[in-house]
Amino acid sequence: MSELITAELVDLDLSAETKSEAARSLAGRMVSAGRVTDLDGFLADVAAREAQMPTGLDGGIGIPHCRSEHVAAPTLAFGRSRRGIDFGAADGPADLVFLIAAPAGADDDHLTILSSLARRLMDPGFTDALRAEADPAVAAALIRGEDAPATAPEPEDAPEEKAAGPTTEQAAEPFRIVAVTSCPTGIAHTYMAAESLEAAARTQGVVLDVETQGSAGFERLDPGVIAAADAVIWAHDVDVREKGRFAGKPVVDTGVKAGINRPAELIAEARAKAGRGEISGIAEDGAGQADGTDGSAGSSGHFGVRLRTYLMSGVSYMVPFVAAGGLLIALSFAIGGYEIAGAKSVADHFVWGEAASWAALLNQIGTAAFGFLVPVLAGYIAYGMADRPALVPGFVGGAIALTIDAGFLGGLVAGLLAGAAVMTIQRVKVHPTLRGIMPVLVIPLLASIAVGFLMFIVVGKPIASLQNALTDWLNGLSGSNAVILGVVLGLMMCFDMGGPLNKVAYAFAVGGLADPTPGSLKVMAAVMAAGMVPPLAMALATTLRRSLFTRTERENGRAAWVLGASFITEGAIPFAAADPLRVIPSVMAGGAVTGALSMAFGCTLRAPHGGVFVVPLIGEPFLYLLAIAVGTAVSTALVVALKGMRRAPDSNAHVDDGSAVTVAA
Repeated sequence: MSELITAELVDLDLSAETKSEAARSLAGRMVSAGRVTDLDGFLADVAAREAQMPTGLDGGIGIPHCRSEHVAAPTLAFGRSRRGIDFGAADGPADLVFLIAAPAGADDDHLTILSSLARRLMDPGFTDALRAEADPAVAAALIRGEDAPATAPEPEDAPEEKAAGPTTEQAAEPFRIVAVTSCPTGIAHTYMAAESLEAAARTQGVVLDVETQGSAGFERLDPGVIAAADAVIWAHDVDVREKGRFAGKPVVDTGVKAGINRPAELIAEARAKAGRGEISGIAEDGAGQADGTDGSAGSSGHFGVRLRTYLMSGVSYMVPFVAAGGLLIALSFAIGGYEIAGAKSVADHFVWGEAASWAALLNQIGTAAFGFLVPVLAGYIAYGMADRPALVPGFVGGAIALTIDAGFLGGLVAGLLAGAAVMTIQRVKVHPTLRGIMPVLVIPLLASIAVGFLMFIVVGKPIASLQNALTDWLNGLSGSNAVILGVVLGLMMCFDMGGPLNKVAYAFAVGGLADPTPGSLKVMAAVMAAGMVPPLAMALATTLRRSLFTRTERENGRAAWVLGASFITEGAIPFAAADPLRVIPSVMAGGAVTGALSMAFGCTLRAPHGGVFVVPLIGEPFLYLLAIAVGTAVSTALVVALKGMRRAPDSNAHVDDGSAVTVAA
């Protein structure tokens, strides 16, 4: 096994001022050592991981890391900065920077080594020694654990105190906690959170057992240990596996960084929940959810972030119904004309040899699929909030929204009400004998009654009025108003390319298909057209001006042709991650132009996806393609111009054939 870090991979005078410069400098050392095969491809993977969550830790530590196909062997580079570099930690910049590179298929042994380093970063003696060391070879040895600094031994109870007989506190059974830690990469944060929680537990006299669900796999906590635990802590940014093991326990559900930075608070919260007798809503089959206290995969941060997560859960489950139903209806119109919508039921009138009968069949199947849109939206918004017990009240609320003509907005509100009702009921303390029937009988029953009352009697009519007003507004859009809406939607689709704003614009458009009108069909067309521009523009730019892009970007550009044509906006993300200040404004401008032109041309679309493959089903298809072409040309021209204006130093970091050389420090 090659050494994870050597003296050549240590920079004790890191001159970088930003985290991207620091990553490039340290990655250059990896390239020189033959550990990384493509500098820019690897840096794009580092930037993508950094975009998921900042990698700065309290105590002046930055740990940018990723798994990448451009890594030849697991490698660690270390840099020490005099100025400090901002990696997003709450307590300020980092002076100790560890760049961790793992191959896409790294074996468990190497990941275990990386995990060990992550744990030792929680030791002040270790970090102090690295700050004081002047020899790169010694620093590398310290990091490898060959000459780790000694830490002060933990105080032990004096024998004479034990002989004096235990006090009431000493005789009491210690408080027991089981914890699960995990992060998206599973290399660093997972194990740092575990170490931090264990250290805090030792100082408080708490018995804590941790299950690290990292890249090296995970060893399940013993069922007996879980059974004996008084409380549970989940410090995670990906879903906890096999949640049902923790059913009936008080659970603190938080993000992995909270486990690193605030372990004592989490332990205190776990003790408080246990003292109040709170239990999670997790059933033995894993259904239900714990009460979050901080940003996580479970609680997802502040209310605005959680709300977006809930809404996107509903939209993601609704989209397949929209896609199937919309395409079937569009095909029926292409075969039989718009009058086919008024055809008699094919169950009673169907002639095998008539095209009109087949058109009517497609139309009625599509209409049946569309009938599920609002209930599915509401049901899975509720599911995203409170898991399986919320499905029934969510679907019931969505069906009521259709009954009272509250439409898409009614489904949104019904889903939120159902989720909130279930979460409220889950907080009620019940006798242990009733816990088994709560998620399958009591909670769905009571929540359905509550949601039905609210939708029929309280909020349904006002929401229906608002839905009708929105429909009338969309149908009345013309001239400059339609163009302005197209510009706004285009900007939203291209700003974060699959992120929150993009999803909001897409959800707005898809929601209109639940009750299609001429205005909502124009919105759907504008959204899809604008979303195709970023990858198409980057594909065209890499074709026309190859010298402005790295080899990896040119390879991504070839794939972007297909991604853009298929309406997969995320195809432009690698370009935006590597050069956001030039790429993002360029694609936003092109998207705004395309959205405006699509609305001005009056293009319509019944399908929520498909790209160029559904052009025959688009109203004004030739003008629609023209709008996409113009926007793509605008974005391409801007990105080429902006990249052409930048200074030449990038050529010092790589050469055109993809090989890399190290920039002199």
